[in-house]
Amino acid sequence: LEEVPLEVLRQRESKWLDMLNNWDKWMAKKHKKIRLRCQKGIPPSLRGRAWQYLSGSKVKLEQNMGKFDELDVLPGEPKWLDVIERDLHRQFPFHEMFVSRGGHGQQDLFRVLKAYTLYRPEEGYCQAQAPIAAVLLMHMPAEQAFWCLVQICEKYLPGYYSEKLEAIQLDGQILFSLLHKVSPVAYKHLSKQKIDPILYMTEWFMCAFSRTLPWSSVLRVWDMFFCEGVKIIFRVGLVLLKHTLGSSDKLKSCQGQYETMERLRALSPKIMQETFLVQEVIELPVTERQ
Repeated sequence: LEEVPLEVLRQRESKWLDMLNNWDKWMAKKHKKIRLRCQKGIPPSLRGRAWQYLSGSKVKLEQNMGKFDELDVLPGEPKWLDVIERDLHRQFPFHEMFVSRGGHGQQDLFRVLKAYTLYRPEEGYCQAQAPIAAVLLMHMPAEQAFWCLVQICEKYLPGYYSEKLEAIQLDGQILFSLLHKVSPVAYKHLSKQKIDPILYMTEWFMCAFSRTLPWSSVLRVWDMFFCEGVKIIFRVGLVLLKHTLGSSDKLKSCQGQYETMERLRALSPKIMQETFLVQEVIELPVTERQ
């Protein structure tokens, strides 16, 4: 875990407090500055609050006062309740919040996921929403986490959690064509092996890397993701592919389809390490337009 010196953390906290207390002014005039500060990492004590401001979920909650409570008391659709119930204990089982069956963490997770199925009955529940909601609940109360989840599903990753996964398939193709530019070696290898992007990037993208990266890296990626949107998820995916399959040296040990998939399932800790990964993501030459 990267330890930020206490002095630096205190300075960052006071800068972020100033930003959060004058948010509209900052958003209007100094968006670039906000982005740089998100890249440096949001101070842990303010992360939950910052995510709500960045995602727009704070405004969404204010526009829908009482809505979560309304949904919370409704019984919900039995077919979704069963599936959600079964998924609860799979989310971060070693985290103190979610460790006990029926504990407050699992209860809140159930409430948030159930509320979403009532809020968007045509979408219902998708398993990848559970780890997303769990990460949010580690940083904020259930009502705030719910609106943050709504923003992720509707604004950041629209269509990702619908039944047919069209959006994720499309983004898989986009990721693959960007890979051609970022790492021709990795691109060629995956083409030759006929490995469809959906086989390795689905969990990465749908869970916003919360089930892939070490915890400190997840938080840093989410800080940037809430500020800059889905392109951060693309950048992380490209960095992982480039450093896993991007040289003939690395490809020696994964000649076939099976070996390649195994390598992508068990990524090297070195490339997932917070400082390295974040630096690579920031420096990757991929533009918004591409």
